[in-house]
Amino acid sequence: MTAVQSGPPDSPPNSPPEGRYGPASRRDASGADARADRDLKVVAIVLGALAAVVLAWYGWHSVAGNKVSAQVVAFKVVSDQAVEVHLELHKDAGTVAVCTLRSEDADHNEVGRKDVRITQHAKQVDTLVTVRTTARGETGELVSCEAAAGTASGPAPGASGASAK
Repeated sequence: MTAVQSGPPDSPPNSPPEGRYGPASRRDASGADARADRDLKVVAIVLGALAAVVLAWYGWHSVAGNKVSAQVVAFKVVSDQAVEVHLELHKDAGTVAVCTLRSEDADHNEVGRKDVRITQHAKQVDTLVTVRTTARGETGELVSCEAAAGTASGPAPGASGASAK
């Protein structure tokens, strides 16, 4: 029996057929294709690192932004048309805050609502706010309290102090 050789007569017997697995330069990790692969890897790493930095900055900015916390210490029904609310606020010293207060009657209908702008520069502010009501209020509640949009260190034109009545 005679041995049958596949491929050209001068090719080594254990080499793959030409063109079957791509060009030899790519298989040997040399040449222009290998350089292009390395360049793409570098670009991907740089873009990934940039995306991670942007994501970290956004997360930190969201968490460490201007924080304002407030609570109602007490409230007192002054009359059928008013409820006095003692509000305690914690914030950064230069932050202007806007707090919304409300009063409800015995049937849980809202009978009064007031937005209060707190412009004092202290970190802790205690203030009394009078909420006018359309009927006898039974509660004095804090709806929300947040840093004012475009917070400046000084009071806005026409804004009064924290003890708005």
